[in-house]
Formats: sequence, structure tokens, C-alpha cells
Amino acid sequence: MKVAFAGTPEFARAALAQLLAAGFDVPLALTQPDRPAGRGLRLQPSPVKQLALACGIAVAQPRGLRMDGRWPADAVQARAALQAAQPDVMVVAAYGLLLPQWVLEFPRLGCLNIHASLLPRWRGAAPIHRAIEAGDAESGVTIMQMDAGLDTGDMLRMEKLPIAAQETTASLHDKLAALGAGMIVKVLKQLGQGPAPATPQPATGVSYARKIEKHEAAIDWRQPADAIERRIRAFDPFPGASAQWDGQRIKLWRAETAPALDQPRVPCGQILQVDDAGVAVACQGGCALRLTELQRIGGKRLPAREFLRGFALRAGQCFALPESATP
Repeated sequence: MKVAFAGTPEFARAALAQLLAAGFDVPLALTQPDRPAGRGLRLQPSPVKQLALACGIAVAQPRGLRMDGRWPADAVQARAALQAAQPDVMVVAAYGLLLPQWVLEFPRLGCLNIHASLLPRWRGAAPIHRAIEAGDAESGVTIMQMDAGLDTGDMLRMEKLPIAAQETTASLHDKLAALGAGMIVKVLKQLGQGPAPATPQPATGVSYARKIEKHEAAIDWRQPADAIERRIRAFDPFPGASAQWDGQRIKLWRAETAPALDQPRVPCGQILQVDDAGVAVACQGGCALRLTELQRIGGKRLPAREFLRGFALRAGQCFALPESATP
């Protein structure tokens, strides 16, 4: 079985590595164009491209795949690369481009997507972030037969994974990447024996994981403490939650809910207590959140005790509130 692969970040690289380790013939990898990164903003290849080139796999990096879109020449070149590869199936994992109908129909077995959620919950771009932010008890991976909709195709395999109490997007990402990589190998081996059973997605329970925007990083202290704590974990490592204090931006990496306030009318965002355990801040409804790992811009992530040696936060001071409530 020839397997074309389409993916870009580390989540996808893990799947490609597992396919190669299992002995599948991967003649072509599609991935996003090189992007500027680092302080020098030099063009950097994606993790998938790096692995593909190291393994002698042909790489195509179209900016678009629609023949009638903004980059028709790129689409034509991608089609030529697929024709040369003649894949039986395409595996897609966090690719970053929508696949038009001609791509979906090109391999004889179609296109299979490794999606990091328990569909139909969290269709869309950021399922890991949104699951943690929403306080879901579990996540998982769904292998889906792709169709023209947004993560709406029939499900070929699903496996669940509990979300730990201190789970961050970074830690859950790595668990789901490993899980999905193993699952796609099982599904492809099953397809080699014949058609895999497909289950339509339920019509109920649909939710959408909208793309993470940088502006969401600003913490709104008018929210409950537990909601803020989840957001801090959901935005680790990107975009990183932040708070404004005296015109300076402080990044927040870890926190824990604190006991309810004796004075419930304390303004949201006011610092209640500062000690080695952390920085307690008033939140909505008389609740408090203790910040335990912080970072000043240009500095390192530090436990509260070390951070406070060089940053004079004091009880009674206030973090700024965003102009509007966080969505």
C-alpha cells in the first residue's frame, strides 16, 4: 500500500515516523511552505519536511490546492506530484490546508484524517486547546474518512484518553500525537485486508474548536478562578496566558484555585497576597487564583518564589482588566 502523507507540525511528524517504522511505502509528503522563525526570522522547514527529507521522501509545499484558487500553479504542481506518487491512500494530520474534492478523490481509498478529539466534539482547528479550556474530562483521537465538510466524515476508529488535572496543551498534545500515530497504523493494516467499518458521526454533541488567536492570551479577572486556571493550561505553550501590571506584560504559566475571599467585594484583578507559595489574585464571585509560575517578557519561566525576587508585586496592587470581557 502506497501512502501519501499531508501534515505540518510535530503532531503530524509523529504519525509519519510511525508509518515509516511500520514499513509503509510513503512516496510523497505534502506540508506547509517554510516559515520564518526564531530571532533571525530565517525560513524554517516544518517537522514533517525535515523527517521526509531525512528519509528520502519527495516533498511538495503548495500554498494552496484549489485549481481555481489564489495559487492555481501550486495546485497543478501538487497534482503532478500525486500523479507521480500514485498513492492508494492519503493520511492527513494537522496539515493546515483544506483539501478540495479533487484531492479527496485522488487516492483509490480516499483521505484519512487523524483528528485530536472525540468527534463530533471539537471539530476544527484547535481541539486540544479547547478541550482543556472547557474543562473536558477526556479527550482522544478519531481516525476519520475525510469528506468535503469540516471534520464531518465517517469515523473508522476512536480511542479515548483522560485529561489529567494539571494537563496542559503541551502535555496532552504529546499523548495524543503518540496515540494517533499508533491508531493510523492499525487502520491502514485493516484497510489492507478489506474495507474498514465506518460509523457516521452523531448529529448531536457537535462543537467547534475555533482557531486560537493571540488576543485571547489576555486574562480577564472578571471570570471565575477555575475558568482562568484552565485557560492558563490550555494556552501553554501557545499563545501563553498573560496579565498587564503597571504597563508591563507578565506571562502566566501555572496557577491553582485558592480559598474563597473573606471580602467578596474586592475588585477583580486585585492582588490579595504575595508569598513564596504564589500571588493570589481576586476573581469573579469572591474567588481567588494563586499564580505559581510566571515569566517577565524576555526572561525565563520561574516558580513564583524566584520570580518575585526580581519583580515587586505587592498585595493591594491590581492587574489591569481587558477593555472587554474575554469570549
